[in-house]
Amino acid sequence: MRAFIEGVGLLGPGLAGWKESRPVLAGLLPYRPAPAPLPPSPLLPPAERRRSVPTVKLAMAVGAEAMAQADRDPAGVATVFTSSSGDPDTLHQILETLASEDRGISPTRFHNSVHNAPAGYWSIATRSHAPSTSLSSHDESFQAGLLEAMAEVAAEGWTVGLIAYDLPYPEPLHAVRPIAAPFGMALVLTPEPTGRSFARLDIALSDGGGPPSRMADDALEALRAGNPTARALPLLAALARVPARGAGETVVLDLPPGGRLLVTVGAP
Repeated sequence: MRAFIEGVGLLGPGLAGWKESRPVLAGLLPYRPAPAPLPPSPLLPPAERRRSVPTVKLAMAVGAEAMAQADRDPAGVATVFTSSSGDPDTLHQILETLASEDRGISPTRFHNSVHNAPAGYWSIATRSHAPSTSLSSHDESFQAGLLEAMAEVAAEGWTVGLIAYDLPYPEPLHAVRPIAAPFGMALVLTPEPTGRSFARLDIALSDGGGPPSRMADDALEALRAGNPTARALPLLAALARVPARGAGETVVLDLPPGGRLLVTVGAP
């Protein structure tokens, strides 16, 4: 399957947006870890902005950045939202409440607990009626989301926004499901190249293909290994190097059991 990239969104420790992070991922500047701020989205109406949780803030931030770079009206763009765990804070708070004597759960807590909550907030903020999918596949959630988005581009001819995000759990859940730090990314994928396209993706499934691609920088590799969505880092690094490399660069992503997703990144 083939798609073209018009826009990228990125937010993680020391990676405050695609424009600022691109030279770091390309190896031109050193990586310096720093906290990732999660501001409320200005796209949301005030009531929804107050109710939004960290997962929604992260998804909205990277999705909005990718759409702005692509110069796309998000109302007309299909979306694929993918996350290994949804909103960890909300899950922790609900379980803590259920373990107490007062088991009343607020409607806001409940609606933020469902896996497609970020997609709902996105549709409110952007007034979108375009098709939307929310999915999860444990540590391979980013890879599953990429496959779904590419399939929609290839089979339906849609422009698709892929929005992926994962955040750490509070204790005691963190002890059994450790996630290193907040990390989110987004891509705007199109079936044909446009004047805004800066890269081409070709993907294929394989039974082999060697070990998954890793990051040369130790701190970035620790982030890649520690957050399921950050498995996207080798792909983002390849996208950051596109203008400097004419030939395609192939990134290998895990796709258990035993499979691989081969993503070749090249100039459009």
